[in-house]
Amino acid sequence: MAITQERKNELIQEFKTHENDTGSADIQIAILTEEINNLNRHLSTHKKDHHSRRGLMKMVGTRRKLLKYLRNNEVERYRNLIAKLGLRR
Repeated sequence: MAITQERKNELIQEFKTHENDTGSADIQIAILTEEINNLNRHLSTHKKDHHSRRGLMKMVGTRRKLLKYLRNNEVERYRNLIAKLGLRR
């Protein structure tokens, strides 16, 4: 269920804001979105896996807080990020 280190490095390279960036809000949101999508696929086949569902809800809450932070502080980065990730359709 967890994403591989190679996939995480690809996301970091795609969403970094400067050369040594590894933990900005953009990267954290991108990684959380990838994990949320993987868990959604898992839960569509394993409907009674409530432990994973709880983890999914925690990730969704964390991503929501990070998106709110980004929206309040840097609107243009927020708009670019949700367009890239396909959120808020």
